Amino acid sequence: MRSLVSRNLRLFFSSKSSIFFSLLGALISFVLYILFLRQQITQSWSQISNYKQLLDLWLMGGTLTVTAITTTGSSLGVLVRDRESNRLADLILTGLSYEQINFAYLISAWIIGIIMQVVMFVVMLTYFIFQDGISFDTSTLLPILVVMLFSSLLWSVFNMFLYSFVKKVDTVGKINTIIGTASGFFAGVYMPIGAVPTFAQSLMKLTPAPYNAALFRQIMMNQQISDSLNKLPNSAITSFKKSLGITISSGSLNTLDVMFISFGILIILSLVLYRYNKRVVVNKI
Repeated sequence: MRSLVSRNLRLFFSSKSSIFFSLLGALISFVLYILFLRQQITQSWSQISNYKQLLDLWLMGGTLTVTAITTTGSSLGVLVRDRESNRLADLILTGLSYEQINFAYLISAWIIGIIMQVVMFVVMLTYFIFQDGISFDTSTLLPILVVMLFSSLLWSVFNMFLYSFVKKVDTVGKINTIIGTASGFFAGVYMPIGAVPTFAQSLMKLTPAPYNAALFRQIMMNQQISDSLNKLPNSAITSFKKSLGITISSGSLNTLDVMFISFGILIILSLVLYRYNKRVVVNKI
């Protein structure tokens, strides 16, 4: 199984186009923010001290979520390619069980998601340090890494479930394009969740994306919010956090609760489809 994981990683990182297109959704949100969104948002934030730092960290949280979604999805294109070419059936003949083969795809997607999040984090942080002179609390690095690990696992399982329905390689590119574009909206990167209509907010909350972004933002923005908004009453700070998607609640559930529940639901759905896909592959041997 280790050799299969290595093979999947090698196939992904040996293709420059795969790396680029897996990051395209995150790069789009990053570039749009620099060119257009920051200017629009800062018009209503200009009275807040260090508002650029707040905005930059807010963008980073959402973009890391987009990165986790798109890179794990792109990395699983090899699964669809192997399924279409009947290579999955050939792999079973090597002595690996169907469970081991699928777990190898999941592990490789998880690793790729972590690596690409770290890369995107370093790129964004470096840019904002030189461009806006933002300060960064290094004590948040470990919590951020933990969220990266969980985010990559969550979206790896999500994409494994999604690609269970995909049988043709040609379809993968189309799906990745749709997901890459839509993920920026659902993660609340193109505009704050409080700035969209109520129906759109409800739609966003049906996915784990805004909650994932909120976890990143809570960690990265916590100290900066305390410094910049320390003169405002607690009610105003709470309203500010909700408007920007820094804290998101769903009934009595908090952000982390929703993330774990979403993960559990995806695991159950994946296991249901897993049995069907296993029968299809085994019957081809």
